[in-house]
Amino acid sequence: MATKAPNTTEALNRIALNIRRRTIKTSASAHIPHLGSCLSCVELLIALYWQELRIDPQQPEAADRDRFVLSKGHGAPVLFQVLAERGFFPIERLDEFGKPGSVFHEHPPKPGYIPGVEAATGSLGHGLPMALGMAIAQRIQGNNNRCYALLSDGECNEGSIWEAAMLAAGQHLHNLTAIIDYNKWQATGRSQEVMALEPLAAKWEAFGWHAQEIDGHDLAAIRQALAAARAETSKPSVVVAHTIKGKGVSFMEDDNNWHYRTPNPDELAAALAELQEVQL
Repeated sequence: MATKAPNTTEALNRIALNIRRRTIKTSASAHIPHLGSCLSCVELLIALYWQELRIDPQQPEAADRDRFVLSKGHGAPVLFQVLAERGFFPIERLDEFGKPGSVFHEHPPKPGYIPGVEAATGSLGHGLPMALGMAIAQRIQGNNNRCYALLSDGECNEGSIWEAAMLAAGQHLHNLTAIIDYNKWQATGRSQEVMALEPLAAKWEAFGWHAQEIDGHDLAAIRQALAAARAETSKPSVVVAHTIKGKGVSFMEDDNNWHYRTPNPDELAAALAELQEVQL
């Protein structure tokens, strides 16, 4: 049974712990990787789905809903856990994860297959432009709902991100917020060594965005940043969230091997021992 929507920091931290446990379990059982990238964005997703987004899991296609696009599509395994926990579908459906013919796999499928999934993503650099299009559509329709996109830092290598950034600023899309899961790694190495991203927040500011930098694992800081983005009425907002790849498991933290690895039985047991299960 999925939880309702508790809003205390203690309750949300307990949910985060259980989501990390289940994400690790499904990665191990399905042999599907990107575990480090999933664990780095848990608090960001929880802050969005339990505190920020105007959504109704019982009416996932309601016209007045806020839109969320997981631009870093390889984080889909943890998004599925969040959607199930939030009540979009039964948690038991995640037993299908990674099985032949399942809609629950390494990246989000196209809309209509999984309640709450707004866009098929995985080819990096495309999610922000899609969220931008949604934000323009909502404005044309006279709606006051908001659109959000969660990006990886490696995605900021892509020219399509900066084209979207320019268009969003040019259109004064204050209903658009980008969140960057800045865990300092991408597939082949340190993000700053692959492409000179720094100063990242200043780059977004130069492109006409309201930019903030926060600790991406601090729920209070995330909530405050999202509130400030919502209060901005003249330009799009970006939250540069400093995170740790593999957050929550000591031997996975800041280790880029977990971009492509899945846990063996001993590693699974060790990870779950660190993340003691919490009854909600």
